[in-house]
Amino acid sequence: MTIKKGWNGRFFEDFEVGDIYPHPLGRTVTQTDNIWFTLLTQNTNPIHFDTVYSEKTEFGRPLVDSTFTVALVTGQSVTDISQNVMANLGWDEIRLPNPVFEGDTIYSYSEVLEKRESKSRPNVGIVKVKTGGYNQDGKVVIEFKRTFMVYKHGCAPDMTNDLLSKVLKQESMS
Repeated sequence: MTIKKGWNGRFFEDFEVGDIYPHPLGRTVTQTDNIWFTLLTQNTNPIHFDTVYSEKTEFGRPLVDSTFTVALVTGQSVTDISQNVMANLGWDEIRLPNPVFEGDTIYSYSEVLEKRESKSRPNVGIVKVKTGGYNQDGKVVIEFKRTFMVYKHGCAPDMTNDLLSKVLKQESMS
């Protein structure tokens, strides 16, 4: 039996300055997402969870908590850019040019801006990307730069195949 690896993300050597990765999954934001995230993070601004209050604002309806938007778009990028990240080093220049509303579907992409070897860790490199998120109407709702340390090929922890081999071996013995 041969175990074939599925997509396991990019490593430092796979990034090239100028590459653009359209992230594959969109996500529709629900009222529940917005209320739970707002309350879990103890954000007390009623514009996120009080419909009556929100109707009296210039938006006329609840706004999605902007930190949810940062988290969502970051999460959408993991498959393409940070599946093999050792550590996030920072998010910079976060801009929110248009609001996100409950019911909006958010899509995203990332562009590689810089990459360099780590000076202190030979098993990783440092990559900087610009990530953008946009809604179903093509309006940009977020842009930010993110810097992270990403493992080089052969340096990331890999438990998947070891564990799967163990499971398959046990199944064949039963």
